[in-house]
Amino acid sequence: MQVAYRAHNLIDAHLARHVLEDAGIPAFVFGENLLGGAGELPLFGVLRVCVPDPLMPDASAALQAAGLGGDSPGNDLPEGDGDPISMGDPGFLPA
Repeated sequence: MQVAYRAHNLIDAHLARHVLEDAGIPAFVFGENLLGGAGELPLFGVLRVCVPDPLMPDASAALQAAGLGGDSPGNDLPEGDGDPISMGDPGFLPA
């Protein structure tokens, strides 16, 4: 199994899973049962939508076609790794 999509929340994970299943690709949401243990787990990166290894190219194409951006949400961010200062946005200044 390979990670086809990293979700920010449960709804996002199931949206990606349903997109993949509608394309005929079996998908599984890992980490769904871990959401209640937030005190012991990291806050982000727990939810992953995985597909079988040979179907990874098809899964990436299906997610791209659905506008989910491939392996992780937020791929539409500008260059500069999401840092507002390096993105040149004058609306965000350091405190």
